[in-house]
Amino acid sequence: MSALICGSMAYDTIMVFPDHFKKHILPEQIHILSVSFLVPEMRRELGGCAGNIAYSLKMLGSEPLIMATVGQDFDLYAKWLEQMQIRQDYISVQEGFTGQCFITTDLDDNQINAFHPGAMGMSHVNQVSDVKEKISIGIVSPDGKQGMQDHARQLAAAGIPFIFDPGQGMPMFSGEELLELVEIASYLTLNDYEAEMMCKATGLNLEQLAGKVKALIVTLGAEGSCIYADGTQHIIPAVAPAAVLDPTGCGDAFRAGLLHGLMQGWDWPTTGRLASLLGSIKIAHRGGQNHKFSIADLKAQYQAAFGQTLPETVA
Repeated sequence: MSALICGSMAYDTIMVFPDHFKKHILPEQIHILSVSFLVPEMRRELGGCAGNIAYSLKMLGSEPLIMATVGQDFDLYAKWLEQMQIRQDYISVQEGFTGQCFITTDLDDNQINAFHPGAMGMSHVNQVSDVKEKISIGIVSPDGKQGMQDHARQLAAAGIPFIFDPGQGMPMFSGEELLELVEIASYLTLNDYEAEMMCKATGLNLEQLAGKVKALIVTLGAEGSCIYADGTQHIIPAVAPAAVLDPTGCGDAFRAGLLHGLMQGWDWPTTGRLASLLGSIKIAHRGGQNHKFSIADLKAQYQAAFGQTLPETVA
C-alpha cells in the first residue's frame, strides 16, 4: 500500500546548547532581544518532514511516495534514499538550495529553529495527478504555502483521505486559510503548542476542530497524546525512551505510525500506541533518520510497553 508524503526535504544543522534558554532570555527585555548561544556540539543530518516520515514508514513495511521539491545540492540525500529503497519518482529538482533547517536545542529539549525554504517555495509545481500508483492515504506536512494548499485541494478532489499536518508552517496561514484546509482534510494532527495556535487562529476549540475531521490527534510530548475521534477521546500513553538524546523528528516518526495504522485499518488505540512507540524510539537517537528497528523488535517493544500484541501488517 502506498502513502503520498507531501512535504519538505531538508538538510538539518543541529546545534546543542549545553544549558537552558530560560536562563538567558529575560521576559521583561523581550522587546530588545539579543542573545547568542555557544554551541560546542554541531552536526548535519538529513531531514525535512517528508523525508523523516518516509524513512520510518518504509521500515514499517508501507510504501512511501515522497512529493517534494529540492535544490541542486540534493545528491547526498538522493543517494541515501536510494540506499533505503525509498522511491524518488515525485521529487523534482529546482534551482538553488534544498531546504536548510538550523536547530538549536537546549538541555530541556526546547528548540529555536531558523529555516531557509530554498526549493520548497516551488512545491506547487508538483501535482497529485502526476502520481500513477493507487494512493491509499496522503499527508500534507510543512512545505511551501501554495504547495500545501494545492496538494490538500488536489487530494480532496481525488477522493484520497489525507492528514493535514501544518506543523511549523502554520504561521504562513490566516485563520480562514487554516479552516479551509481542516474542512477538506480527513485527519488533523498537531502538537500541544500548535493546537493552541490553531484554536487561536480559527476561533474554535479542540472539540469543534475535531468535529470537522474524522480524527484530531494532539501530541503532548512526554505526556503522550490524545486522539479525538467519533465523539471519544482516546488517551495514548507515552513510552519511556531508552534515552532522551534529540527530539528532532519525533513528531515525524509519530506521524509515520499514524499513517501505517490508518493504512492497515487498525483502531485508534492501536494506531496511537504504535505512533507513540515510534516517537520514543526516535528520541533515543540523534537526527531524524538514524533510528533503526526490525518488525520483530518493534513487536517486542510494543508488547513490553503496552502489554498487548501489535497486529500483523498486511502488505
